[in-house]
Amino acid sequence: MASTTLRGADTEPNTESAVSAVSWSAVLGGAFAAAAVSLLLAMLGTGIGLSSISAWSDQSVGGTTFTVGAAIWLIVIQWLSSGMGGYLTGRLRTKWADASTDEVFFRDTAHGFLSWAVGTVAIVALVASGAGSAVTGVARTAGSAVSTVVGSATQGAAQGAAQQGAQGGFNPSSYYVDTLFRAGKPGDNDQDAKAEAGRILLMGARNGSISDADKAYLGQLVAARTGMSQEDATKRVNDVLGQVQAAEEKARNAAEQAREVAAKSTFFLFFSMLIGAFIASVAAALGGRQRDEL
Repeated sequence: MASTTLRGADTEPNTESAVSAVSWSAVLGGAFAAAAVSLLLAMLGTGIGLSSISAWSDQSVGGTTFTVGAAIWLIVIQWLSSGMGGYLTGRLRTKWADASTDEVFFRDTAHGFLSWAVGTVAIVALVASGAGSAVTGVARTAGSAVSTVVGSATQGAAQGAAQQGAQGGFNPSSYYVDTLFRAGKPGDNDQDAKAEAGRILLMGARNGSISDADKAYLGQLVAARTGMSQEDATKRVNDVLGQVQAAEEKARNAAEQAREVAAKSTFFLFFSMLIGAFIASVAAALGGRQRDEL
């Protein structure tokens, strides 16, 4: 029959024990159990998430709903896995016969926290070594796609400038050299005219705007090489610059949205991990108490 008598306070003088108060076997066992449960729940959550989204907008959940659901699932993962790992840690450790009730409670709580910490580090190491590579590749691809939006709007207008960038990167001094030697009839040939126009566009993208003098000169370049009237050439320049500005604005909005999502995800992850640490400590104290009552 199980005894319900709790250990009383120490009345004897304190003596240093030669054995560590940390039961690493119980901590590691609970940590691996928590990590395994986390991975199982993460796979389940991934399946549920993929089932809730679709390429067809009318068959997919909204972005806000998906984000809230993911945040709740992170908390569920930490709650269940940390609770399992902490409880096993408390139940599997050996009985401390020479410790007071308060000391036993502290050790159990610390063991639960250690099991959560070891399990978290193990998961992070696993993600960093394997799945982290895939996540990093996806992030780099997305970042390259965003960067290409602005780059394609400017470099695509001038193949010569793009070739120069491929060879050694855009050199701002070439833009200033062009400014020094601008002629009354710009653009001796198509290749030189496109290269010069490309350098002007790249410089404008670099500085965030294109000066009125550069806009007027672009109009002269377009008129000289296409045979259009000055008015039509100026209108075409303004249309292209508007497209460049719209592409840049779109890229900035995408980057801002990505930043907001990353910030929210970080906060959600922090709070879920904080909950996990608390649950693991409480569960270990509960498991250790039940262990001593048997």
